[in-house]
Amino acid sequence: MATDPGSRIAWLRLTLYAVPLRAPASDAKVYSGRQGPLDRVLVLACDLRTADGAAGFGFGYTLRTGGPALFAQARELAPLLVGEDAAAIGRLWDKLAWWSASLGRGGAAAQAIAAFDTALWDLKARRAGLSLARLLGAYRDSVRCYNTSGGYLSTPTAEAAANAAASLARGVGGIKLKVGHPDAGVDLRRVAAVREAIGPGVPLMVDANGQWDRATALKMGRRLEAHDLTWIEEPLDAHDVAGFVALARALDTPIATGEMLTRVDEHWQYLQAGGADILQPDAPRVGGVTPFLRVAALADHLGVPLAPHFVMELHIHLSAAQPREGWVEHFDWLEPLFNERLTIADGRMQVPTGPGLGLSVSEEAAGWVEAREEVAR
Repeated sequence: MATDPGSRIAWLRLTLYAVPLRAPASDAKVYSGRQGPLDRVLVLACDLRTADGAAGFGFGYTLRTGGPALFAQARELAPLLVGEDAAAIGRLWDKLAWWSASLGRGGAAAQAIAAFDTALWDLKARRAGLSLARLLGAYRDSVRCYNTSGGYLSTPTAEAAANAAASLARGVGGIKLKVGHPDAGVDLRRVAAVREAIGPGVPLMVDANGQWDRATALKMGRRLEAHDLTWIEEPLDAHDVAGFVALARALDTPIATGEMLTRVDEHWQYLQAGGADILQPDAPRVGGVTPFLRVAALADHLGVPLAPHFVMELHIHLSAAQPREGWVEHFDWLEPLFNERLTIADGRMQVPTGPGLGLSVSEEAAGWVEAREEVAR
């Protein structure tokens, strides 16, 4: 296959950032004793350039642990891209996946590839002078959005209710509240308080972060149905497909899951079994834009809407390019890493109109660099 020499990758830079949170956050995994509070997000970023000077930027992330592991794996893979045709995105994803095969098909093996893959898609969109959403065939110029970062379990109930009202006043369209407290009464009171604060009809979601067992999930799901929830997220362990199927059949409230899955076939297992009324793939966790699009096509085939997890800066583009409108999750955690801010109004997040992702790293981020390496031809 003939390749334009100018399209060949000539330079890459990998950077690991530790982006601090404004305040530590705790969800049900902390209250169950399985994790500690979260105080930063580890972001693996990739800048790359082709021989003719075209540039691309991509990133992935991990929480609590794994940042150095992702960086180390990406550092090994980076030389394999130098000299390759940047337009051959699918082939390059497969190449990196095969070189990583001994690590497996998901997990860190896929997540290390995500930064490269997203950078290549960003470069392709920039070359075309289009936003990534438009390059992928955007169906809309805005997507419904809901806020999560204001409703963690570590946030007192009154503050969570106030945060919810403030998010709606800002233009956000829905609210997600963390549940899964060891005391079910705490969860029920928090949900009731937030529902009262935002009023009836406003989309309200809850997220147990996989900490209920099957009996508890069924019991809590039935008790929560009085609050007219848009969905119940991760009521069970993310790999309990049979449990999700049974719960989805038993409850009127839609069941959502997918953020912890790191392979396309894991999502397909849920879709085929009917275990997810709403699928929540995470592009960086599944390996970037390329596998995300495969997951999205499978979900659309079965009529399941998407509500991608976290990383609104990337998922706004991917969500706008889906035939079935879903949701984008508003999180402010990564905002300090970038100079740009997404626009939110009337319950919707606007798709950036600049080329590619439309992102540039802030000057402040220089103080959060944990590791950096360059590879050149």
